Amino acid sequence: MNNIILASASPRRKELLEQIGLLFTIEVSSVEEVITKTVPHEIVMELSAQKAIDVKRKTGTDSIVIGADTIVAYRNAETEQILGKPKGEEQAYQMLKNLQGNSHHVYTGVTICFEAKVHTFYEKTKVEVYPMSDEQIWDYIKTKEPMDKAGAYGIQGRFAAYIKGIEGDYNNVVGLPIGRLYQELYKLKLV
Repeated sequence: MNNIILASASPRRKELLEQIGLLFTIEVSSVEEVITKTVPHEIVMELSAQKAIDVKRKTGTDSIVIGADTIVAYRNAETEQILGKPKGEEQAYQMLKNLQGNSHHVYTGVTICFEAKVHTFYEKTKVEVYPMSDEQIWDYIKTKEPMDKAGAYGIQGRFAAYIKGIEGDYNNVVGLPIGRLYQELYKLKLV
């Protein structure tokens, strides 16, 4: 049996791996994340690779390490703005104010480190959000749910009330495109 390690403290990623029956342990990366890219899918691939490589170095050659990173990006005028985790309630409000009544994209980069190889891919999902009043936004922020999530919302939580639709992988928005990850592991003969 392969020694699979998830390089993430995310309870949502843990649940998704458990959902498909993979046996794994968790080892959180302590690497300082450095972003050198500007395009959303390149950023998440770069960050997921940093995490996976860091944990792989610590855990040795017989392990298979899975690293992931998720960001939310929305188009504001001519540029695509990247939204990470909010640093406070005001920032969460601003993020949700921008997302409400609009569509945006969620990108998750995934890196699989095994033997001396690094395999990285990304998934992109379009999310459309219903219009929200300021009162609805602040009520949602009061739940504290937005504070540890890219884009200040969790699709699998109370924010589901404001999701108008998605195009792509729902689990990608949760934080890990689990179907695609399994298929990649299978192609690499790791499961």
